Amino acid sequence: MPRPVWSGSISFGLVNVPVKAFTAVRSHDIHFHQLEKKTGARIRNQKISDKSGKPVEKDDIEMGFEIKEGRHVTFEKGELDELRPESTKAVEVSDFVSLDDIDPIYYDRTYWLAPADKQSAEPYRLLLAAMEDRSRVGVGTVVMRNKQYLTAIRPLDGALAMSTMRFADEVVPRTDIEGLPSGKAKVDAKAKKLAEQIVDSLTADWDPDQYHDTYTEELRTAIEQKDKRGKDDVVESDEGDDGEDAEVLDLMAALERSVSEAKARRTGSKAKANASTKGSRAKKAPAKKAAPKRAAAKKSAARKSA
Repeated sequence: MPRPVWSGSISFGLVNVPVKAFTAVRSHDIHFHQLEKKTGARIRNQKISDKSGKPVEKDDIEMGFEIKEGRHVTFEKGELDELRPESTKAVEVSDFVSLDDIDPIYYDRTYWLAPADKQSAEPYRLLLAAMEDRSRVGVGTVVMRNKQYLTAIRPLDGALAMSTMRFADEVVPRTDIEGLPSGKAKVDAKAKKLAEQIVDSLTADWDPDQYHDTYTEELRTAIEQKDKRGKDDVVESDEGDDGEDAEVLDLMAALERSVSEAKARRTGSKAKANASTKGSRAKKAPAKKAAPKRAAAKKSAARKSA
């Protein structure tokens, strides 16, 4: 079971909601250890002094901020702990803003917020219902792991979620990046129409389950194969040539080809649907033709009896 990474409360106005925060995301990255080739022993990273070249014990290490080359302002761990803000155990909501007003570039990491106890369930549901009804996000600050974060508390899938955010001075403005277009870009009308057709053909509902980290999946497979076959067995990857690497297309040709492929996919899906419909009709057709034969048989029998 996941353990809470932070316990505190949400404070807005005179209302205080005790909550526990649980990590809402987990990385599926694969981590490797460094090993010595001959012995297979783990290689450890040591803290080495630049001056003596010898390892330094943990108790002999202090924190330093470089003012200029070779000159540092130093702090002991206890001094840094004393500088932590007092609001460590509470998220002080200062504003409720519209979710659409927050650009995703500000979001960092998300946590699920659960009521801290049974008594907290009622104010928790009250805050959740009010925010859902108004489509609002509570913005405040919180301190976790000795760092202060700007946070957004929002309703998500029937619960409250807290997302840590970047402060404004942590976001690199677009004006600092060379080569970005300035003003509204002017594009060719025909090329724009083709691009819009491609966008329309690829438009779909958001389904996160359909996207996979294929590199990590292939890496896990390679690890399993190596584990089964032995250390010396090298799994070679097949680098096929799809014949298009050397093909150079200009923008218009690429757009037109993309539109043609999108139409072909649509036509193919319609053809399959029509074929399926005709097939079902063809199976039912013999049953309809049998009826006239029976009627003719009845008429012949009636004539013979007459």
